Amino acid sequence: MDRLRKELTDTLNPAREIAAKAESEGRDLTGDERERVQEAVKAAAGIKARIDQAKADAELTAQIGDLGDGLALLPDSAKSRDGVGGDGSALWTPRKGETLGQAFAKSDQLRALLKQYPNGRIPERAVVNSTPFGAKALVTGGSDTSGGALVQNDYRGLAVGMDLFQRPLTIRNLVTNGTTTSDTVEYVRVTATTNNASPVAESTTTADPGAMTAANGVKPESAMTLAKVTETVKTIAHWLPATTRALSDAGQVRTLIDTFLRYGLEEELEDQMVNGAGTGENFMGIANVSGTQSQAWDTNVLTTTRKARTLVRTVGRSTPTAYVMNPADWEAIDLLQDNENRYYFGGPMRLGQPTLWGLPVVESEAVPVGTAYVGDWRKAVLWDREQASITVSNSHANFFIRNMVAILAEMRAAFGVLQPSAFVEIDMSAA
Repeated sequence: MDRLRKELTDTLNPAREIAAKAESEGRDLTGDERERVQEAVKAAAGIKARIDQAKADAELTAQIGDLGDGLALLPDSAKSRDGVGGDGSALWTPRKGETLGQAFAKSDQLRALLKQYPNGRIPERAVVNSTPFGAKALVTGGSDTSGGALVQNDYRGLAVGMDLFQRPLTIRNLVTNGTTTSDTVEYVRVTATTNNASPVAESTTTADPGAMTAANGVKPESAMTLAKVTETVKTIAHWLPATTRALSDAGQVRTLIDTFLRYGLEEELEDQMVNGAGTGENFMGIANVSGTQSQAWDTNVLTTTRKARTLVRTVGRSTPTAYVMNPADWEAIDLLQDNENRYYFGGPMRLGQPTLWGLPVVESEAVPVGTAYVGDWRKAVLWDREQASITVSNSHANFFIRNMVAILAEMRAAFGVLQPSAFVEIDMSAA
């Protein structure tokens, strides 16, 4: 792929130079120059087609690889997309449809490392470079209360077991997801609008009407108040110590990455989108951004949530897309009964997506009990700067002489609310 890109650049550069020379001289291309440029563009189109085909082949190869290493359909070199960080550390990123743990477990670095040592057991001299930080409980390969407990015959059963300690993550799927290549994101926030549109009579004279009124053909002026907002990209990260023996078990490491490290990043991301205080390295979350609306408790929870939905439409001038609330609050609504003890929402036999007043209900533990939100979640944007990556190193403290490594997971992103009035915070607790 790199060879094709270089070939494309070498083909187009002479054409660019010809065009730049003609432009600097303030003239059109000569016949000979035009012919040379056309030939270069034609050749470049052919190279571009080969690049596109190579990309398509890579996607197909990735899909085959996802079927499992045991099929032996791919060479090792085709199964990993490893890179090198700015400090020389090894990085792994997944293909489409592949988890971060799968990408790491199939990386050339890990395979090459294991092949160097008898029985795939890594001694203390296996070295990669990085700068991890923070420390939690050590994971070891032998102890039944640590990494050793992760060695199971059925990998999927292990993944399900770790899922027991994790909450479902949902809010990322509600908001608008974008990307950025910068460390800051500048956007325009709508803070207020005034619509003065009205019917206007045709002007009856070409002279200055004097009074600036609709009766004299003067069109009314509306207004929109905008604010320029700059959000900086934040880094969310954590790491996990492990022994080199644990690192030797690719399935175990894959589990740690996918069901703990990667999940931990996403959990904190969801918390930040809701509750971020906007100070230091925190996002400015929905709960703290200025300009959102609020709905006080009114009569009962159904009346309160319905009035909040109306605020999104009438004041926010937006179309609400979902309610987000704590599971305990949704449980209280789900258990509501009429005076004949019939469940309003269908009872325990009801199936399907929970809905309230025609909108989907999304349960999230990021929202505190007694509070809920309804709004047009498309008007909140998450910009990914760097999706989750993994770095492994024994260059931390005295890890080298203790046969230990640090597995670091981190991501970088920014979050912004384009129109705060499109969101309503709901008081779910009776006064």
